[in-house]
Amino acid sequence: MSQTITEVRDACGDIRRRLLDVMVLEEETLDPILTALLARGHVLIEGIPGTGKTLLARTLARVAGLQFHRIQFTNDLMPSDIVGSSVWRPDLGEFRFVRGPLFANVVLADEINRTSPRTLSCLLEAMERGQVTVEGEALTLAEPFFVLATRNPIEFHGTYPVPEAALDRFLMRVHLGYPGVDGELRLYLGEDPEAVLDGLEPAIERRDLLALMDAVDTIRVSEPVAAYCYQVTAATRAHESVALGVSPRAAMSWIRAARARALLAGRDYVLPDDLKALAHPVLSHRIFLAGGGDAGELIEEILASVPVVL
Repeated sequence: MSQTITEVRDACGDIRRRLLDVMVLEEETLDPILTALLARGHVLIEGIPGTGKTLLARTLARVAGLQFHRIQFTNDLMPSDIVGSSVWRPDLGEFRFVRGPLFANVVLADEINRTSPRTLSCLLEAMERGQVTVEGEALTLAEPFFVLATRNPIEFHGTYPVPEAALDRFLMRVHLGYPGVDGELRLYLGEDPEAVLDGLEPAIERRDLLALMDAVDTIRVSEPVAAYCYQVTAATRAHESVALGVSPRAAMSWIRAARARALLAGRDYVLPDDLKALAHPVLSHRIFLAGGGDAGELIEEILASVPVVL
């Protein structure tokens, strides 16, 4: 395990450094994304257009040595547009299936709230099961399969509401804001992120990344840590301002994310601090308040009220 942890720290440190060579990212944005990748989860990125969401996805795919595809979701996008379809080949005298953009390791699903429920459900099947169904046949997607979906939180013209069940398929939700003074000045002074990206080499091979993902399952969760997870989860369900609290599936996702974070930190066991650090990105989009709004303040209140007993 010590050798695996060393590999994780070195490889992920290299991935992080190469990402930051291309764009300026806050720790609270970058670390949950890397954690979700190791945990075999998916990420919902919220932020206004022009803040680098596509560049982030492309850069992550490049430094992780993975194939990248981008899908622009629109209201007329059909499931076959993202999965693929059978095309007649006159030279062969038969139909051949042509794979769509979902058949990649890293898929940027841009503006998922602009597509129809039918197409969104196709994406959700891919995210949940790692496969798609074409003419009754299940086709396995690439391994690993990592979706970075975007949603513009301030533009609602021509959009559909994203159902609660759809949000639950995302392990993390993060916000990508403005790059900050230093990062924006770098752009103003002529630094070209695309040129830096073109010169990047992968920091890890695909087979090694898959081995690190498998190592997440070996991270230990003690009974007191599991009890702490349950107490926080139960508190969200019992709170008077909550219409829908954290489900058992969401709590299990929280534990898995904490395992991945512990591995990134060089430990083979989970601490309550791992759960606390990931409470907002993992739970905030899974808690629905009776009066609407974001659950960020509620999460802080519950974390402060639930004692840690080890």
